Amino acid sequence: MSDRPLVLVVSAGDETYRGYCLEQVAAAYDVVLLTGTEPSWEKPFIVDHAVVDLTDFAALLDGGRALADRHDLAGVVTWDEWNLVPTARLARALGLSSNSVEVMRSCRNKAAARGLFALHGVPSAASMKARTLLEAGLATMTLGYPAVIKPAAFAGSIGVIRVDRSEELPAAFAFASEGASRSREDTRVLVEEYLDGPEFSVECVTHRGETTAVAVTRKHLGPAPYFDETGHTVDAADPLLVQVAPAAAAAVKALGITEGVQHVELRLVNGRPRLIEVNGRIGGDMIGHLVRLATGIDLPKAAADLACDRTPDITPTRRGAAGIRMLYPDASGTLTARHINTPFAAHTPWLRQVQWIREIGEKLLLPPEGDLFTARAGFYIVTGRNTDEVTERLDTAADEITLTTRADR
Repeated sequence: MSDRPLVLVVSAGDETYRGYCLEQVAAAYDVVLLTGTEPSWEKPFIVDHAVVDLTDFAALLDGGRALADRHDLAGVVTWDEWNLVPTARLARALGLSSNSVEVMRSCRNKAAARGLFALHGVPSAASMKARTLLEAGLATMTLGYPAVIKPAAFAGSIGVIRVDRSEELPAAFAFASEGASRSREDTRVLVEEYLDGPEFSVECVTHRGETTAVAVTRKHLGPAPYFDETGHTVDAADPLLVQVAPAAAAAVKALGITEGVQHVELRLVNGRPRLIEVNGRIGGDMIGHLVRLATGIDLPKAAADLACDRTPDITPTRRGAAGIRMLYPDASGTLTARHINTPFAAHTPWLRQVQWIREIGEKLLLPPEGDLFTARAGFYIVTGRNTDEVTERLDTAADEITLTTRADR
């Protein structure tokens, strides 16, 4: 038997985007897994598992208790957005360390978070709930244009759209409502003030109520009116971190979070941070991996440490930069070609990863018909000394990658 502490992971997620999380946790912990499907790629990183219906909390609880009966669990953790609340409930049921269920619900619900930000004086966006198109129209009369229409409790920028004038509101409300209908927690829609400024996220680690901002991620978005994220860069020496860290920490505190890793999204409006939302888990789109490449800080291990009531080591060991760029088609259609210059890839050490996630013959659908799950064909990651070098290398690599679609009739 291993003498390493044992942590329960709820939903390891997709191998492409979350495989690094499980691998890094398994380097320090023995892992047991609650999963919705029989493990495949996860097998080298786990010592036991239970397959349950993750959407049924009674089944999830039974599976967690069965694993707890077989193992001496030190903690339970998830980096899956959809399982933040069930994981908090499971931890409490098993007598393990966790933020409260109510706190995690506030992270998941943008309307609840906005209320707590306002209560605690954290600068955010003005926001109003809208159950009908009429209510959305009344909200825009108060908030003005441009406005943002979004699901109250979803993720991945799905259903999020900017509206610049009243004529666009019916189609925008329908788009946001369709996204909201896919939520298991809240199917309402929010109408919000548009925050006009560059978008960032702050990657935070909170232990015993004290939040440390370990990195800032500069985000790149696709064309309006949608908010699809097309790339990210992380620089260990980014001077913006000092500027935005206090706002991120204040937002985490306002929600009542005392432990864990957070991905805090904000925009700079007239040079001042305004909160978008706090995600109570490691950022998606490989951001945790970028943080490690740039700073050496291991966010998945930190999340497991905190779940097991241990003090994480978040001392930077690198001082570089890293970036990711998503591969989207110019227009929706059937993927007919995907290619990277093989000699370039083989002789370019700073090109750390090229990952295709769609196959020839598959359809790629951009918004409004599709979303990030249907539009992306892949991504690539580069490293460098600083943001400027990483940006230059992202552009250089783009010239060596071919992505072609054929319009469907």
